[in-house]
Amino acid sequence: MKFKTIFLAAVVAFSALTFTACGSSESQTDETEQTETADETDSEAGEESAELTDEELEYINSIKNYGLPQLEEPEAGETIAVIDTTMGTIKVRFFEDLAPVAVQNFLGLAGEGYYDGVIFHRVINDFMIQSGDPTGTGAGGESYFGEDFGLETTPSLRHFRGALAMANTGAENSNGSQFYIVQQTDIGDDYKAAYTEAFDMQDEEIEEGSGIYMSDIYPTEVLNEYIENGGAPYLDGSYTVFGQVTEGMDVVDAIAAVETDENDKPTEDVIINSVTITEY
Repeated sequence: MKFKTIFLAAVVAFSALTFTACGSSESQTDETEQTETADETDSEAGEESAELTDEELEYINSIKNYGLPQLEEPEAGETIAVIDTTMGTIKVRFFEDLAPVAVQNFLGLAGEGYYDGVIFHRVINDFMIQSGDPTGTGAGGESYFGEDFGLETTPSLRHFRGALAMANTGAENSNGSQFYIVQQTDIGDDYKAAYTEAFDMQDEEIEEGSGIYMSDIYPTEVLNEYIENGGAPYLDGSYTVFGQVTEGMDVVDAIAAVETDENDKPTEDVIINSVTITEY
């Protein structure tokens, strides 16, 4: 898998004009479909470069203004959530400037005790853990606003290990109450090879004369984080990342490692006791 084809897939995923989410009939992330989409892009694009529209170029260029807040240390006074589970405590920070609706949704639901007593209904080791559905089926839940809402994607927020993101059904405007935490520790050989290659392409323009370079869409910090610490890069652009775990990844790993049934549901309930909103 060459970097150039992965890059072209990312352009499409992050473009607000051409984006289509992937998912299933239930609110969930889908590792298989995302991986297949990347493979299809490889076979269709080959070694050819895609001609980008002015709107796509403008969208990609916007990363220059955002930075990479997930890779920065939290500041004193930041709003965080303390998620107390039957297997330990997970603390997460939020990125309200970049995903304001998703953050307000989570904080609002948590403040009402919506997540208290809710189980992790879908757990896949070395991928993610998912919760937020009071029915425990993966097909329920309602947003803080009383209706589902749309995506908030940006190249500045990625599916790094520990990312907190909204699950959706694959339909437009289908974010509700369900969320997941990325637990994946290894991005796989194909992505590692492609991202390693990308280190040597940082100063290349993605299209001659565009003024947008490989480093603008895949900065060195992003490549390093994925290669060294893992994550799910194939989900970037398809789901709203709105937070990041600051403490308790050992608890996330422990939850991910529990025994599950054929539907990826833990055979013994892992429960969110409470979610407390406080300051870092």
